[in-house]
Amino acid sequence: MTRGSRPRRSRIRTALYGVTGAVLAASALAAPARAEAPGPPRTGFETSGGARWTSQAEETDFLGAVDAATDRVTVERVATTGQGRPVRLVTIGAPGAPRDPARVARGNSVLLICSQHGDEPSGREACLTTVRDLAYADDPQTRRFLARTTVLVIPTANPDGRAADTRGNADGVDVNRDHLALRTPEARAVARVLRDHRPDTVYDLHEYGATAPYYVKDLLALWPRNLNTDDRVHHEAHTLSESYVRPAAAADGYTTGVYGIWTDPVTGEPVKQVAGDGQERILRNTAGVKGAVGLLVETRVDAMTDDERADPAVNQRRRVASQQSALAGLFDFADERRARIEAATTGARRAGRAGTGPVYLGGADNDPPAGDEVLTDPPCGYRLDAAGYAGVRDELALHGVAVRHENGGVLVPLRQPLRRLVPLLLDGRAAYHLIAGQPAATC
Repeated sequence: MTRGSRPRRSRIRTALYGVTGAVLAASALAAPARAEAPGPPRTGFETSGGARWTSQAEETDFLGAVDAATDRVTVERVATTGQGRPVRLVTIGAPGAPRDPARVARGNSVLLICSQHGDEPSGREACLTTVRDLAYADDPQTRRFLARTTVLVIPTANPDGRAADTRGNADGVDVNRDHLALRTPEARAVARVLRDHRPDTVYDLHEYGATAPYYVKDLLALWPRNLNTDDRVHHEAHTLSESYVRPAAAADGYTTGVYGIWTDPVTGEPVKQVAGDGQERILRNTAGVKGAVGLLVETRVDAMTDDERADPAVNQRRRVASQQSALAGLFDFADERRARIEAATTGARRAGRAGTGPVYLGGADNDPPAGDEVLTDPPCGYRLDAAGYAGVRDELALHGVAVRHENGGVLVPLRQPLRRLVPLLLDGRAAYHLIAGQPAATC
């Protein structure tokens, strides 16, 4: 952690504390509120003192109240789940900014994806309070931040799973393993937002189960490990984790580590890797391949103290508060490294148009690929006949992949912003390809 010798309080979060005071502070959740005070709305989690999670009906009312209170916020439905529940996108910016498509397309945006796994609710609660606090903030620091930054939030990315308290969606599908195939309405909604808003940073909030004594930190983070992530984007994502998110959590007293890596409790040295590979269908990796700074953040579910074991609300408040602390680091990152982030994401997309360099079908930033996992000299594109294209047309469009129609079929050229994504979708040797296209020698 290199942001400084002593962690400091987030500037944006300090401003937010002044807006809602005890509503946001974790200490305010020590007991249920006795009466509803006038002012900003509160979540069901907050009004219960952390004894229960916010219901879908409460989320609807909460977001409606926030939307009605300020022109800084818009709320829209971007998908409907298999069981008919809405997937909502909240857009937050300076008044008028969310309705300016040109500004959104230029970047300067952060996307929060909350509770893709329905049985991991703490990120959702942190996202809801963040929506409220950014919407109501009136201090110069936050207003300046929002004048230059669009914050996009999908508060409940898996509403059916949240209602059932299950990891998967209504069909039992793990949404966070569907960001290439896009078979679920939930993953398709995320892909559409990535395509249409092109966020510079994609921040994915989860929870994990500890394994004592090697895997017990309060909060873990991990950047895109997929080797098709542009080096500049990879650097910014690593910086976000190690110099902002983890130090912000540490400043509030939480222990942190790297997701998927067991460490020796005495030396702190890695013991083995149990998760967090370069699998391209996972959101943090998909985002990186698409040129965005992706980060996975996981807070520990297990009760850590006698108080947490005796009272589940104490455990739940700690889980939400650690997510809020990490979010403070995210907003400082977006504010302080704005130019570097935009240079990295813009550079990654331009590099795709240049059409040079290898494409990796395997490996990770800590796992060198095998020789047959490297397309040293990739084809200039992949051809699909009419029937093949019909089967993947919608998915290619949702990803934002460009095609050229020819002879009844299509050519999908590599010379485009999503160059390194195309072989992962269309090369028969890729682990999660949608269809095996015909490599094109000439385009």
